[in-house]
Amino acid sequence: MEKFKLGMSDQMVSQIALGCMGLGGSWNKSEGMTKEDEITAVKAVEAALEQGINFFDHADIYKNGKSESAFSAIWEANLVDRESIYIQSKCGIRLADDLFMGSAPHYDLSYAYIMKSVDGILKRLKTDYLDTLLLHRPDALVEPEEVARAFRDLKEQQKVRYFGVSNHNAAQIALLQSYLSDPLVTNQLELSLVQSQLIDEGLNVNCAVNPGNYRNDGTFEYCRLNQLTIQAWSPLAGGQLATKEGREVYPTLVQTIERYAKEYEVSFEAIMIAWLLRHPAHIQPIVGTKTPSRIKAACEATRISLTKEQWYHLYNSGLGKHLL
Repeated sequence: MEKFKLGMSDQMVSQIALGCMGLGGSWNKSEGMTKEDEITAVKAVEAALEQGINFFDHADIYKNGKSESAFSAIWEANLVDRESIYIQSKCGIRLADDLFMGSAPHYDLSYAYIMKSVDGILKRLKTDYLDTLLLHRPDALVEPEEVARAFRDLKEQQKVRYFGVSNHNAAQIALLQSYLSDPLVTNQLELSLVQSQLIDEGLNVNCAVNPGNYRNDGTFEYCRLNQLTIQAWSPLAGGQLATKEGREVYPTLVQTIERYAKEYEVSFEAIMIAWLLRHPAHIQPIVGTKTPSRIKAACEATRISLTKEQWYHLYNSGLGKHLL
């Protein structure tokens, strides 16, 4: 698998990353992690490594922290040295059971919460440092000075090497960046053939073909201009195209994907990933599966390169309408 430079860092990372949200068993906080959960995690990471993946994406909330704990089983299994892989995690979402009685789930990018979160992440992952820390969601009450102080302290303490954001628009990134001394390296956003608004926005300027209430503020173009790597979460649309309901909602798209899967002799998943990889922005898909066979199937995307005509055919099929 080819590698590319992540944002303005000096790190070479795999074209595809493994999303680790599925590791760790149940989302129920009261249910502990089992030995079987650890074995599942080790097998998933092993399958990813065999395909050339060196990038692993986490978040402190995934399975209430159990995803990170399950992943740490790779050290005892001696799968890989820490220095040879890239580990990323996210913080900033506070779930209901993390809050005082009567509060609602919310986002928290305060200095204290970021620092506390990173300590917890490192403990669960059993590592001394993160390669990248992302702010998981924008906080309406964010004070950029506090974020900047947290980033500075975490870097000085050698707990985090690089920083980025997730689900932030262009203006939010620009505001935060104005307080930082180092450039943010990535923005993780939902992007797939059935969730293409980031791309739709740029293709529908002064056009009524696919009108919509766009709120992306030129985010896609901003990231490219400022060399932030765009990471695509849920690149396989959460597996919905594999369900009966999903195939009924997107019949034309399913048929188009199946056509090119047959033509290129690759999996259904590979075509969806190849659509993202074909874009010149060097999008990094975060494939969130714990099943070795599906990891392998998705990585077949690196063997092919869609033509421009095929890329637009898939895009139009996802929209259910054609560009002018």
